[in-house]
Amino acid sequence: MGRFTMAAKHHQSIAEIYENEALDLERAVQHYEQAADYFRGEESNSSANKCLLKVAQYAAQLENYDKAIQIYEQVAITSLENSLLKYSAKEYYLRAALCHLCIDVLNAQHAIERYQEQCPPFQDARECKLIKTLIEHLEEQNLEGFTQAVQEYDAISRLDQWYTTILLRIKKQINDNPDLR
Repeated sequence: MGRFTMAAKHHQSIAEIYENEALDLERAVQHYEQAADYFRGEESNSSANKCLLKVAQYAAQLENYDKAIQIYEQVAITSLENSLLKYSAKEYYLRAALCHLCIDVLNAQHAIERYQEQCPPFQDARECKLIKTLIEHLEEQNLEGFTQAVQEYDAISRLDQWYTTILLRIKKQINDNPDLR
């Protein structure tokens, strides 16, 4: 009877209040998750995915990368199943791969291989090439190359605040983890 949809919208509104006014991201995440569950119960998958993407965004900002990766990968896979949404899967894979890079370079390499198998067009995408270049520069501890790769990508596709924050965390690893060879 649509009651779950009403409850979902209320949870979404509460999450937006925590997000914008109270600046309590953890509580916002809880309410977005609840809203996504209710939307999914009503088979409103696009609204559920919208809430889940907010959860993933804030989970990554709160350094809960595993949760963010899981959500981005899940949304990417559901996007691939829809002919209208399949092109947005590249962005979700990029976000998931950046979260992997915050944890470990090797995990990111394995994830990229998996993403290319799930979505063959991804291997020719600029997003995939960026991740591969960043992995290369991280392995070489090449700070200038890393920065240049990000600037070249940003010149064509503007990077928002979320990307900037995550990329700065990854870049910081180069300074904090000097090569031990």
